[in-house]
Amino acid sequence: MAITGDGTAAGGALPLHTGAANRAPVNRAPAQAAGKPAGPGSDTVGYRGPTACAAAGITYRQLDYWARTGLVEPSVRPAYGSGTQRLYSFRDVVVLKIVKRLLDTGVSLQNIRTAVQHLASRELSDLAQMTLMSDGATVYECTSPDEVVDLLQGGQGVFGIAVGVVWRDVEAGLSQLHGERVDTGETLIGHNPHDELARRRNRAV
Repeated sequence: MAITGDGTAAGGALPLHTGAANRAPVNRAPAQAAGKPAGPGSDTVGYRGPTACAAAGITYRQLDYWARTGLVEPSVRPAYGSGTQRLYSFRDVVVLKIVKRLLDTGVSLQNIRTAVQHLASRELSDLAQMTLMSDGATVYECTSPDEVVDLLQGGQGVFGIAVGVVWRDVEAGLSQLHGERVDTGETLIGHNPHDELARRRNRAV
């Protein structure tokens, strides 16, 4: 079952766009905790712009432009003016990397914007099980191998982005960088909020 950009559902993979025919919403079962990638909680740890850029593989100019145009805005803390630092969640960084890959494959900014809005509407646990397929013009969501095969056989899927793989790539990248506790502003080495040893080392510096 796939979801269109307007939050409606139908059998098979459908393009992520608005204006689709009205269909009954689908109720998804909660994702199982086992087997899905685990990332830092977006309500606990944030990442500054340079860190988000490094993990997503983008330039700071791209990050700044996407934030100012509302394509991908920092969900933890926006920039309020001179001297303030944007703070991105783990989920934000995953979306930034997906946007970069879509741009690199020639997907239009309009379709990318729709895909970003769609990703924002999904539960965090759903993202790790999702594959985005595209023919370079339209982006489709697939939630099963059969949907991926159907798109490929129909010539609608030229390339795919397994969001779970992007998730793990971002997680690995961020593990080499610093995060920041949202509540205290403390810099986290290894940015694991449950790593007491890292916090103690940070305080000792």
